[in-house]
Amino acid sequence: MGHLDHAALGWLTPALSYVMACIGAALGLRCTVRALAATGRSRRNWLLTAASAIGTGIWTMHFVAMLGFSVTGTDIRYDVPLTLLSLLVAVVVVCAGVFAVGYGRDRGRALFAGGLTTGLGVASMHYLGMAAVRLHGDVTYDPVLVGLSVLIAVVAATAALWAALNIKAPVAVTIASLIMGAAVSSMHYTGMFAVSVRVAPSGEALPGATAMQFIFPLAVGLGSYLFLTSAFVALSPTAGEREASASAQRPVESVAPVLPE
Repeated sequence: MGHLDHAALGWLTPALSYVMACIGAALGLRCTVRALAATGRSRRNWLLTAASAIGTGIWTMHFVAMLGFSVTGTDIRYDVPLTLLSLLVAVVVVCAGVFAVGYGRDRGRALFAGGLTTGLGVASMHYLGMAAVRLHGDVTYDPVLVGLSVLIAVVAATAALWAALNIKAPVAVTIASLIMGAAVSSMHYTGMFAVSVRVAPSGEALPGATAMQFIFPLAVGLGSYLFLTSAFVALSPTAGEREASASAQRPVESVAPVLPE
């Protein structure tokens, strides 16, 4: 068995991955809150932004954490098409869950369907990303820990969507985002602890790209997207602020004084 190190770069990758998960969750929750207060095309656009933020945040969290993953006795490479597919899966399934909540008439049913869909999608993203790993050896999984990681993903996704429906205050959203980030990170490392590798040393070159060649530049790009989108959302007025501004700009009707006869 090869020795697995999930933090080969120290606490840098776990801490940074947690930050990315929190940013994606916070941005997604704020966008969903904006969407629920909007109608028509505006609601759709906010929901799309929420889905891209949450999906991107989860994917970035996973692969930033993977920068610290190593196995003694073998190099590690990543299959580029599968890695990109895992990103697409993350965004699409989160989009399905967010839209189920954003347009569902029965909120309880929409929350269940959205949480289940999103949670299973997040777990699929994780294990699809793991399927993209190339190394000299055989990878096996502990089914109990795999099941636990999927359960954590579903519960975390349902809690996030519930928060989007019920939490409006910025401070509460921040707290919910910190909890969501911890839940997503827990899901990731539970899934990673399920991994065992039987190394088969070989002199053959591994196919795919190294983490620094592919994962790191992509994670930096997506992280920049999250920061820029966060700035846009922070500067974008809420529905209440727009209504207050419109009310302030309406001309005040003058009332002519009534003179006594």
